[in-house]
Amino acid sequence: MTEAVQTRPGGRSARVRAAVHRAVGDLLATESPEALTIPAVAARAGVHPTTVYRRWGSVAQLLADVATSRFSGDIVVPDSGTLAGDLERWMSDVATDLTDPDVLALMRATIGSGPEGGCACTVDRHDQLRAIIDRERARGGKVPDLERAIDTLLGPLYYRAIFSDQPASSAWARGLVATLLATM
Repeated sequence: MTEAVQTRPGGRSARVRAAVHRAVGDLLATESPEALTIPAVAARAGVHPTTVYRRWGSVAQLLADVATSRFSGDIVVPDSGTLAGDLERWMSDVATDLTDPDVLALMRATIGSGPEGGCACTVDRHDQLRAIIDRERARGGKVPDLERAIDTLLGPLYYRAIFSDQPASSAWARGLVATLLATM
């Protein structure tokens, strides 16, 4: 006789993770990044600080997890049939995402938390850009080097979003695509 294995969809672990992630977002929206501590997050999430320390270890690790979760899969890689069309649409979507004050607060706090913070905010964007370039290569088109594309497209976009008061509009972001394509 075989026993049925019961699994809990989500379960307590998923609920705790969701509550902690929500608490981080709430705190970043209402407090300064310095107020983001494990005890403050735990209190806002309704869990014991030990639970947060055990799962994440530090504020930097917690922020990296929240950023990785937030920036994974939220932007769809377009397929317009051309490299220019794909890049223009994608850059417009990323620029729009970077105008969200909650996104900016999370990015700034994550980047400020340590050297791995920047990677947590950009790894999915790099993967998306790689997918666009790989698809164009498979279509037989001429493609830029991935590092050059990252430097030309994401570098200025993220710099403007994080470090300046100038908005990174969709039109401005599409101009970066024109710059990249002109240098190929």
